[in-house]
Amino acid sequence: MAAGADRTGLVYAAQTGDSVAIERLLAVCQADARRYAYKHCHASDVDDAVQESLLIISRKVRGLRAAAAFSSWLFTVIKRECRKLARAMFRHEPIDEEVAERELACRTNGALRVDLANALESLPAHYLEVVLLRDFEELTIAEIAERLDEPAGAIKSRLHRARELVREYMLAGEKVGAGTD
Repeated sequence: MAAGADRTGLVYAAQTGDSVAIERLLAVCQADARRYAYKHCHASDVDDAVQESLLIISRKVRGLRAAAAFSSWLFTVIKRECRKLARAMFRHEPIDEEVAERELACRTNGALRVDLANALESLPAHYLEVVLLRDFEELTIAEIAERLDEPAGAIKSRLHRARELVREYMLAGEKVGAGTD
């Protein structure tokens, strides 16, 4: 209870513009912010999400109406930053089919296997799972949806996005490899 009261006192002091209180508040809530970011962000985005969230908190804490709402506000800011980072990661340009076919046709079977394995390893776990279930275990969309206890539409979307990411990875690898010869 004392820790909650201490945090509330820090929030009140930070709302008045006390820079020392703001620094202490950010230090106190950083562990909670990091823990929450691990639940909502890709592992590679956790540090960025925490840093951006704490920066937003430090700039906007004066506008917080109720000090008791600080924790839920902090979590909302972190979740929003995680979503923003995820959207930025998945922004892409469509790939022309003919260009993709030409670039992939130039590789040997061994190189394609290595590139495919690397592409699959680069996928976030929730994408890798649906690709493995569909393309390697050869389950239907309905079977995957039942196994994962999710709607079939969500599985279709995830599978489509996973395949796009694999394709982009393989084509990006070709461009990187082409410049080294």
